[in-house]
Amino acid sequence: MDSIPMTRVGKKQLEDELTHLIRVEREGIKKALAEARALGDLRENAEYHSAKEKQSLIEGRIQELQYKISRAEVVDVTALKGTQVRFGATVTLYDCQKEKSITYQIVGADEADIKLNKIAFNGPLGKNLIGKDEGDTVQVDAPKGKLEYEIQKVEYISWPA
Repeated sequence: MDSIPMTRVGKKQLEDELTHLIRVEREGIKKALAEARALGDLRENAEYHSAKEKQSLIEGRIQELQYKISRAEVVDVTALKGTQVRFGATVTLYDCQKEKSITYQIVGADEADIKLNKIAFNGPLGKNLIGKDEGDTVQVDAPKGKLEYEIQKVEYISWPA
């Protein structure tokens, strides 16, 4: 069994999604199926087939979330220290091409959201940062070419959801 690293916030987000799917979405599908059955012949009942398809997608996602939560290895970011980049680190980088700084948190794949400045530890930038130290320079192959960053600061702080 492989563990799936994630932050406390990331695990809570998965648990919240699972709860919503089970309590809200699953119950809604039950009602939709009952209403579609009441319409009669199921062979040519578009509402019924649509509800069954949605039910399949919801049940698949429920199983996926249960699997991930059961194998979650929650990393307590606030217990970590040092200047080396590890999972959970908040890293301030200097973008050498744009000549400006940006801060990211290194998180699990399910938590990654570039709009929230959370990048996956196993993504292109995350992979290049893990194991590096403040002052190190990393290069990342991107569709636009090589990008170069200097690690300015490494912190271990908890981010909000």
